[in-house]
Amino acid sequence: MRSFRTLDDLNPAGLRVLVRVDLNVPVENGVVSDATRLERILPTVRNIASRGGKVILLAHFGRPKGRDPKESLAPIAAALASHLGQPVAFAANCIGSVAAAAVAAMQPGDVLCLENTRFHAGEEKNDPAFVAALAALGDVYVNDAFSAAHRAHASTEGLAHVLPACAGRTMQAELEALDKALGKPARPVMAIVGGAKVSTKLELLGNLVSKVDVLVIGGGMANTFLSARGLDVGKSLCEHDLVATAREIEAKGEHDLVATAREIEAKAKAAGCEIMLPIDVLAAKEFKAHPGHRIADVSDIAADEMILDSGPKSIEAVIVRLQTMRTLVWNGPFGAFELEPFDTATVAVAKAAAALTRSGKLVCVAGGGDTVSALNHAGVGDDMTYISTAGGAFLEWLEGKPLPGVEALKR
Repeated sequence: MRSFRTLDDLNPAGLRVLVRVDLNVPVENGVVSDATRLERILPTVRNIASRGGKVILLAHFGRPKGRDPKESLAPIAAALASHLGQPVAFAANCIGSVAAAAVAAMQPGDVLCLENTRFHAGEEKNDPAFVAALAALGDVYVNDAFSAAHRAHASTEGLAHVLPACAGRTMQAELEALDKALGKPARPVMAIVGGAKVSTKLELLGNLVSKVDVLVIGGGMANTFLSARGLDVGKSLCEHDLVATAREIEAKGEHDLVATAREIEAKAKAAGCEIMLPIDVLAAKEFKAHPGHRIADVSDIAADEMILDSGPKSIEAVIVRLQTMRTLVWNGPFGAFELEPFDTATVAVAKAAAALTRSGKLVCVAGGGDTVSALNHAGVGDDMTYISTAGGAFLEWLEGKPLPGVEALKR
């Protein structure tokens, strides 16, 4: 039995169903430029509406400080209607008489979007009075916004304590995918962690070394680990320059990230987790597309060079090891994938992972903004087992932290 209720446990006929969704989509000149998150909520909305429920959507948009017309959900509700294939009514407030009147006018199967919950300070404060005002509009609560589940806000966590609650289809799919990735994974398990800074992913790395069999570190993060091993990384992005001397560190209360890298390696060794770092790289003197660059051993980086991607030997080593894995968790690119040819490692490993996933040999769960962009850049976004569009929530889950919005749904 699942630890949380789903739409299969709900009979929505005739009920007012408050559905927390993620409508925080990119908008350019009033037009939604990426509808991925809109597409993801369609199964939940259609499920409830087709069974006679009244679908009342709750969502935030941006970070408004009070009511701000530029942060209104009105244009997004209109965009959602075109994807849904049926009208989506809009109420200019998410509580009070305006919202109540819009809800009262609904018929079974109707869909209504309420205005940005963050127009009210009570949302982010998880204020009981604001929770009560939202709850007055519904009979049951469905959370379909995993991407906001790391926030203990009124519409993401508070409502689950005052109304019967369950997970929507997107939330359900996310939780089931994450359970396959690290909860009860098929072993062996590899994690690929990339990106620019170790400092933003310390807890993630510390959690992963105790849960995976192989940890592949790429991107700018790898440079800090290479430096921790005593290698000169030239003018590469590396966080050793934040901590000039032990005395300065102590005086400023800063953390020596090179020392932290060593601690993580020691923890991995104790846990029996193999750490894979680049053995060769693409090095250049300028950070731009198609600069003069060379393939260099990690021990042969000149003082005026920077590491911008993993090299061919490193790519081959990762792919060979990946072929022995049954589960892959991926967060972060290998290099500066936005600039050719520094997308080489990310694209090559992504295509190898996609082929293994398609053949049924690998469960691949990926997440994080840069990761989604990188996999789409490689043309394999649709080939993975699951790609999470959540940012902070996916990262905190990888760090092993309980997510308030998920905890509130547990039976």
